[in-house]
Amino acid sequence: MELWYTEKQTPNHGITTKITKTLHTEQTEYQKLDIIETIQFGRMLVLDGMVMTTIKDEFVYHEMISHVALNTHPNPKKVLVVGGGDGGAIREILKHKSVEKAVLAEIDGRVIETSKQYLPEIAGALDDPRVDIQVVDGIRYIHEHKNEFDVIMVDSTEPVGPAVGLFEKGFYQGIYDSLKEDGILVAQTESPWFNADLIQRVVKDIRSIFPITRLYTVSIPTYPSGLWSFTLGSKKYDPLTVDDSQLKDLDTKYYSPRIHKSVFQLPKFVEDLVKE
Repeated sequence: MELWYTEKQTPNHGITTKITKTLHTEQTEYQKLDIIETIQFGRMLVLDGMVMTTIKDEFVYHEMISHVALNTHPNPKKVLVVGGGDGGAIREILKHKSVEKAVLAEIDGRVIETSKQYLPEIAGALDDPRVDIQVVDGIRYIHEHKNEFDVIMVDSTEPVGPAVGLFEKGFYQGIYDSLKEDGILVAQTESPWFNADLIQRVVKDIRSIFPITRLYTVSIPTYPSGLWSFTLGSKKYDPLTVDDSQLKDLDTKYYSPRIHKSVFQLPKFVEDLVKE
């Protein structure tokens, strides 16, 4: 008998992949957590029926939420990740030698623990001495830490359940206040195909708070539609005017200095979404 896993990405569309076994399943305090073994993408983390990451394509998301902002800021020393309990963004942040401290604020500690156990390729940097793990509500953590961070990354699930508040204007204002005077925010902002209204709203909200706001897109095969967006809000530094010679050439598979600016060249329909 063949086993298949299907994520219903919208009420009318899903993605299906063949699996060999379920490695772990539990109901945490916040969500249903599953780790399954797929043939096409390797081990896969699923929260509330939604694909969060896979061994095969995780590098795209984690590199692109991290390095665009970190290579735009000239000297990032203290970085915060809200969400991101799998540890992939932390792994990428630590590739920057200037970083002295990386804080992970994840509401569900079970995501951290199961990722360490089943996804060590992704979570392996969480034991680094520069990492401070806080099992806490990221919204509350933001409001309790003002003027502290050079870069803040919002590595959230889709805007349902405990993540709903991570897509609201008040949260972005809290991030602005938690950043230093030249700080940068970057947030994952879903699919232009399936979440156009959300992208328009989030970009409008961030634009009303940050003087520099840029949307960029990447290709992630296991995420809804395969086309994914991130929104960057900056108090001072523009990713499009960074001196190319200052872009660090890191040990990466997707990000490179050559594509740093190119990801901001948007397909016309996405460009129209975020037009001022």
